[in-house]
Amino acid sequence: MDNIFKNNILPLKDMLFRLALRITLNRQEAEDVVQDTLLKMWARREEWGNINSLEAMAITICRNQALDYTKKAGRSNMSIDEDRDCHVSANDPSVQLEQKEGLSMVRTVIDGLPEVQRSIMVLREVEGQSFAKIADELGMNESQVRVYLHRARQKIKKKLSTL
Repeated sequence: MDNIFKNNILPLKDMLFRLALRITLNRQEAEDVVQDTLLKMWARREEWGNINSLEAMAITICRNQALDYTKKAGRSNMSIDEDRDCHVSANDPSVQLEQKEGLSMVRTVIDGLPEVQRSIMVLREVEGQSFAKIADELGMNESQVRVYLHRARQKIKKKLSTL
């Protein structure tokens, strides 16, 4: 059990932290969420043999924990991680400002999406997860994930075209 935890679950802590940070928008709360997630994973170690994906289980627990922290704090929005900003290579300050403003607008539009669409968008576009993995983590089928992602992209496209 210790080896499974060390080899399969502990390496997920950075990804879990990024997910928790995007949901809670608070570094300390995100660290607490990851710690709680790891404790819950350890407490459920007897179930590991029956689980297809420990990673999916950890992500699901982390997401639920982060949403609980957010609800307790009276917040409901999730945001794209500031650390994921694209790094501007242009030397022209006006180009840099324009690119930052564009990214800020996209982030604002994504933050305005319904929670399920935001989660799918972040898991697919930021984390690069497969449709099957997202479906497993969120308890949906792949078709639903694709539909939610399509709708999210359409909403983003529509909102950005009106700005």
